[in-house]
Amino acid sequence: MKKNKQSKTPFFTKLKAYGLRNVAPFDVPGHKLGRIPNDLIEYTGKQVYLLDSNSPIGLDHLNKPEGVILESENLMAEACKADKSYFITNGTTIGILAMIMTVCKADDKIILPRNVHKSVINGLILSGAVPIFVKPNIDKNLGIANDMSYESVEEAINEHPDAKAVFIINPTYFGVISDIVKITELAHKHDMVVVVDEAHGAQFYFSDKLPISAMEAGCDLTAISMHKTAGSFTQSSAILCKGDRVDHKRLRASLNMLQSTSPSSLLLASLDVARKTMYFEGQKRIDNLLKMASRTRQKLREIPGIQVIDKAYFIDKGSFNFDETKIIIKVSDLGLSGFDAYKLIMKKSNIQLELAESHIVLAVLTIGTTKNHLDRLVNGFRRLSSEYYKIKDKLPKIEFSYQFPETYARPRDAYHAPKLIVTLDEAVNEIAGEQVMIYPPGIPILIPGEIITEEVINDIKFYSQKGSALQSDLDDNYIRIVDTENWKKWEGEKDEI
Repeated sequence: MKKNKQSKTPFFTKLKAYGLRNVAPFDVPGHKLGRIPNDLIEYTGKQVYLLDSNSPIGLDHLNKPEGVILESENLMAEACKADKSYFITNGTTIGILAMIMTVCKADDKIILPRNVHKSVINGLILSGAVPIFVKPNIDKNLGIANDMSYESVEEAINEHPDAKAVFIINPTYFGVISDIVKITELAHKHDMVVVVDEAHGAQFYFSDKLPISAMEAGCDLTAISMHKTAGSFTQSSAILCKGDRVDHKRLRASLNMLQSTSPSSLLLASLDVARKTMYFEGQKRIDNLLKMASRTRQKLREIPGIQVIDKAYFIDKGSFNFDETKIIIKVSDLGLSGFDAYKLIMKKSNIQLELAESHIVLAVLTIGTTKNHLDRLVNGFRRLSSEYYKIKDKLPKIEFSYQFPETYARPRDAYHAPKLIVTLDEAVNEIAGEQVMIYPPGIPILIPGEIITEEVINDIKFYSQKGSALQSDLDDNYIRIVDTENWKKWEGEKDEI
């Protein structure tokens, strides 16, 4: 019987053999294959360091792979039904930056939902592209932004037929899916490239029980975080490509501009072995995972004050699909915010959730999730319910506001404009000179070039008061704004961008 070539791990196999060759290492890295004793070696053993090499002879170069890295990338492409793949060791962030820089030059338009990750905004700044934002569907009951409708994309394309690309999130951080096939067909009909953020959808490539993947949907470019949902090391990701709309020379140049010239061999090896595991075991183990998730949702539904947000909920709201490897739990009926529950369940039950929002918390499941993990999740929420449900009327009502500021200038213009530092209260009606976001999920509340409203300031204060991981350039209560008096673009009224 012919052996399936997906069983091969070209890079990992070569890397492992190199570490065991007893080489006299006169190259970097400086630990010389684990010959400097330290606390980490004492904890893990020397094997981790034997796998940390920097492109010695025979181990190929990520910036121009021609050997075992190229072979491993080709196996990834085949496993994901793509034409080509590119390994990344600086996270999907680099993939998104490179994809945007590939499809957009300065002043090119790109159609995208407003609830994109901060890396997309950074891609706009680096490329100089002009965002045409599509308002996603807002769920005020949960306090989150979801998918973007086909109709909203169609309207944006009709209003901006000169746009170069359409950007899709598949899925959103909370697992909600847009009609990616129909949107892709529409974009291609108008000769636009389709670029996808699949940071939370790598598992889609290895199961027919999950939503459709970007490559299967016919998209041109996507970036997948294998580390988030498919088992590789943190920061290891890949770009997948399909069709003839991708300029591979420009993509390679963009990646080489952004990626380290000393990529981690450990991360590359983890991509190799994770792909193999998911290819051979993903379908069966995801099937089992979905059954366990279904049972867990049912148990959670029985807990007073807990609402489980499932696929049926999103379909009823008009969304196209939902990734059931995500468990969304609404806790606000306990009188707790999601931020409160996120911290309390760790403190009381030693459970680490993925993230919190005003009304909800999110648990991310993978084939590494066990029945014991899920049982503990249920028991943790039972404990929260027993302690807080009876006193919910005495606790503050959880409010939510989701604002989309008006855009005055493209992000690149505002990023390079002269700045002033002011208090949050002084920033109302000014133009943002920086990004402000909660991380995770890293979706900006405010991006450079947007007009700062009182509602946005109130949102920033709300998250700050809740102790969320608020990320901005400055300390709390201060923000960078554009110094309009010294900015040649300023005309005293909003421009069309």
